[in-house]
Amino acid sequence: MPRPDSVIVNGIVRQALVSAEEVMGVNGLHAVLRASGLERYIGKLPPNDVTPAIKTSDYARLIQAIEDFYGRGAKGILRRIGRASFQYGMREQAALLGVAGVALKLLPEKQRIKFILNGMANALKKSNPEVDAWVEEQGDSLAYIERTCAICWGRQSEQPICSLYIGSIGEAVHWAAGVEHEIIETHCLAKGDEYCRFEVGVAKS
Repeated sequence: MPRPDSVIVNGIVRQALVSAEEVMGVNGLHAVLRASGLERYIGKLPPNDVTPAIKTSDYARLIQAIEDFYGRGAKGILRRIGRASFQYGMREQAALLGVAGVALKLLPEKQRIKFILNGMANALKKSNPEVDAWVEEQGDSLAYIERTCAICWGRQSEQPICSLYIGSIGEAVHWAAGVEHEIIETHCLAKGDEYCRFEVGVAKS
C-alpha cells in the first residue's frame, strides 16, 4: 500500500531551496526547479512559515532532479546541501530545534548527540504532524529513524538514497559533539525497508 502524499510546509521547503542554491548556485537551482516542475519558486522562495506548500511527491522529484543533474557527483552535492540545510536551521529556526539557551557542553557527548537528533525529529513533527521520526538508543549506539522520509516518496532503489539526510544528520552531530562522526544509512524506504535508519558511527579522527 503506497504512503499518503502529505504536504511539506513553506519553512522546510525554503530551507531546502536556500541550501541548494548555496551549494549549486542560482543557475543550478533554477535548472532542477524546472526539471522537477517547481518553476514557481524561481526567483521567489517560499516564506519562512508553516503554511502547507508542496506535496511530498514534488519534494522527492526535486531530489531526483538534483541526482539527475549531477550524476555520479550527486551524493556529495546532496550531502553538502544537507549540511547547509542544518546550518540554515540553526540560523533561522533555532527555537524550532529547541537549542536556544541550552548548555550542551555540560552533557556527555552521547547525550549531546541524542539531544540534537531528538531536536531534529521534534522540529519535523511540529512542522508536519504526519511525520513519524524518532531516535533509537541501543547500548552505546544511537540512530535517527524516519518512517515518512520525503526523499524516498514513490521511489525505488537497490541502494539507500538519502544522501541529503546523511549530510543534515552529520552536521547536526558535528555541531553537538564538536567532532565528525560517520553517518551510515542502514535501512531505506526506497529499498523496501519499513523506514530510513541513520546510525551514528565512530568519530572520525
